[in-house]
Amino acid sequence: MAHIFAFWESRAFYDSFMARSHDRLAAAQSGTFKDIEVKLFDYRFDVKTGFEPRFTDADLVRVAHCRVHEERAEHFTLMQEKVWNPAMAGSPGMVRGFFGEAPGSEFLVLSMWLSTAEHGKYRTERVERLALRAQIEADVASLTGDIVQLEPSWIV
Repeated sequence: MAHIFAFWESRAFYDSFMARSHDRLAAAQSGTFKDIEVKLFDYRFDVKTGFEPRFTDADLVRVAHCRVHEERAEHFTLMQEKVWNPAMAGSPGMVRGFFGEAPGSEFLVLSMWLSTAEHGKYRTERVERLALRAQIEADVASLTGDIVQLEPSWIV
């Protein structure tokens, strides 16, 4: 399995790419993958400090895709900002990240870490306590995610 993260300067640039170059590039890749799922999230805010799509100073990315009960979306966003973000930002091995939103009360939290060991310290020490404080069970309808080891030769 591979995860590909693309960051667009604006929605207009994304729409232009999709209208012009996408089909030609997709046709050239035919048969090189089995299944693909594409999601487009709008940037809402940083996790830690000024996010930039630079992956050369991290070894690991944690991706959390959350489908949130519509009536709890505002609370979920507030808890991300007031509970989860400060906890991640206070973890020595956390580099940076962002919080994004898609239509239908879907959210993406992408966090970049120095190493698997550093991310493991954060998870072991804090996640259960933070989940209770943030009332995550009341907010989240489903949560999927992955821990992605970065492959330096794929970074462009």
